[in-house]
This record gives sequence, structure tokens and C-alpha cells, in this order.
Amino acid sequence: MLRALDLVLSALFLVVALPLALAIALALLVTSGRPVLYRGERVGRGGHVFTMYKFRTLRPGAESRLGPYLGEELVRRTEDEFAPLGKRLKATQLDELPQFWNVLKGDMSLVGPRPIRPVFFEELAHELPAYWQRLVVRPGLTGLAQVRRGYETSMAEKLAHDLEWIADRSVRLYLRTVVATGWRVVKQSLKGFTSSGA
Repeated sequence: MLRALDLVLSALFLVVALPLALAIALALLVTSGRPVLYRGERVGRGGHVFTMYKFRTLRPGAESRLGPYLGEELVRRTEDEFAPLGKRLKATQLDELPQFWNVLKGDMSLVGPRPIRPVFFEELAHELPAYWQRLVVRPGLTGLAQVRRGYETSMAEKLAHDLEWIADRSVRLYLRTVVATGWRVVKQSLKGFTSSGA
């Protein structure tokens, strides 16, 4: 049932968001050049590594310069690597729009643990013994941790929310998370437009 919802909702969202996605791609091309999309390896269900897509928010080559850091250190280092429109796209989560394609392909779900780079997965699986349980489900475009606590939550707290989702996986919780994420994106986008016009 959840996979059917993934397919229907992702296709719908892609059609509705296509004009916005094209506008973002054009703006990125003008302000920071190619590539418009970021392609990065992420760990999926069963440990399968897949290519995840996002609109590029950082300068080319930033991932190699940032190094293998997580948490606050990664956030601090990222501040110096944003492309001209990157910070605003990241704040509004509009950089994630291309991941609807990952959902349609079956790499991801709309709801689940956020996908993580292989090197970070190995590190966190060593530090948090239950971390491997994230491999039971497809990684998500959004998740309980992002809706409830945002992106500054500690990895242990995020894992607790991820495990709650894995244990539940009900249609009700899925739809509540999708709606809450949509509302969050709308609020962040309006906030961004308001601040840019001030």
C-alpha cells in the first residue's frame, strides 16, 4: 500500500512542481553554472548503494573539501561552501525536489529514514548498534525526525524517530508525515520570500 502511495503521490508532486523545478534549474544555471544537479551515493534498503539526486546547493567539489564530518562540524564547514542560491534552497528544502524521481525509481520512499552516504553509515553503525535497522526500509524524502525536530537533531535522536517509523509504517502515520512536511516547506518558502523582499 505504501509503495502505491509513493508512486501516485510522487507522480502528482512531480507534475505540479515541474514549473518550479525548471525555474530553479534555470536560476542555478545562471547564478552558478553547471552542474545543476548533485548526484551522490547513498545507502538504501538492504545496504544497496544508489545515486541520489538534488539541486546543487554547494560549490563544485565541496563534498571532497568538507571531509568526513557529521553534525555541527559539518554544518559549520558547509556555511563557506554554499552556491549563490544554495542556502535559500536548503532552508526551504526545495533542493530535494529531484528526489521525487528517486522515489518513482524505487530507490526511496516519500517517508523513511533520510538517506546517508556510505562512509557515514559505516561510522554511525559502529557508534549506534541499532543503526543497521534503517536498512529494513527504503530511505525517505522526509521522515519523523525532520518533521518533529528538524535537521539539527542529534543522530541518536534521529535514529529513535527512524526506529519508531520502522516499527509502525502505517498509512495514517505516512500521510500525517507527508502533510506535515508539505506544510513545513510552504512555511519555510514563504519565510524565505518574505525575508528576501524585506
